[in-house]
Amino acid sequence: MENKTIKRIAVFTSGGDAPGMNAAIRAVVRAGFYYNLEMFGIYRGYEGMIQNEIKKLDSKNIAHILERGGTFLKSARSAEFRTEEGRKKAYENLKKHGIDAMIVIGGDGSLTGAHLFYKEHGIPAIGIPGTIDNDLAGTDLTIGFDTACNTAIQAIDKIRDTATSHDRLFFVEVMGRDAGFIAINAGIGSAAAATLIPEKKMPIERLIERLKARTKAMKTSNIVIVAEGGKSGGAAEIADKIKKQLPYFDIKVTILGHLQRGGAPSSSDRVLASKLGVAAVEGLLHGKYDVMAGVINNKVVYTPISKAILGDKEVDEDDFRIAKILST
Repeated sequence: MENKTIKRIAVFTSGGDAPGMNAAIRAVVRAGFYYNLEMFGIYRGYEGMIQNEIKKLDSKNIAHILERGGTFLKSARSAEFRTEEGRKKAYENLKKHGIDAMIVIGGDGSLTGAHLFYKEHGIPAIGIPGTIDNDLAGTDLTIGFDTACNTAIQAIDKIRDTATSHDRLFFVEVMGRDAGFIAINAGIGSAAAATLIPEKKMPIERLIERLKARTKAMKTSNIVIVAEGGKSGGAAEIADKIKKQLPYFDIKVTILGHLQRGGAPSSSDRVLASKLGVAAVEGLLHGKYDVMAGVINNKVVYTPISKAILGDKEVDEDDFRIAKILST
């Protein structure tokens, strides 16, 4: 199985952090040791690659990191890597260390960088989907998504205690950028009165009708989940519009923000990260380059990075239907 042209692999995390990134790093490094490879870590993503923050990793580096959130290799944005000069500098640093291939853990921007780097400099690369947004095609789930959903639901459960105690209407904004996956799951899992996502525009008039209907039904608390980047605006903007139409509601807004990106990864995220870490190393040894390792129907698959970052991954229509039914 071993590809004799690959002896040294570098792993790094890039873009927004996600729970389970450390678990993925650990799996990559342990798999590398299993196949008698030398493993290197690049600190601070592409910026660290340019600044030559590249270090050889051993077992001590990855001890007791499986359960930790964040990424011990750290992450950073890099404007310089977007330039040809920056990428050339990064390539020269990899060659100084004798790096034969690299594994990047991150979202669409991070994978885009690896794809471009491979085309320009021929460094074999495999991506691992690490983002709470769950917005990459080529995998059912991305690392960090399950934990982010759990964090959001736990927070909303606590907010509901206050909402019920004071008969309040809460607008809770969750992360997800342009994707409503976290919002849909949080909406179903927290019994939300309504869920607003970027993929589906809900007219304010319809939301008002739903809230009025719940008032008639003697519902004493209401939670409305709003995905950031939604077509109707953010939670604060929507709350202002509702307040003008329904002034008798005691309205509060909570933005969960980066709370959802931290914390220990769930069991699901630890297992997913571990599977994909091993799959990335084995994929490189099998000659699979410029691809992303993912899991579809519980099977490891390799999808061209260009397809993973450009493919349309839509929220499950049935999930959205279920959320609507359960909110009535």
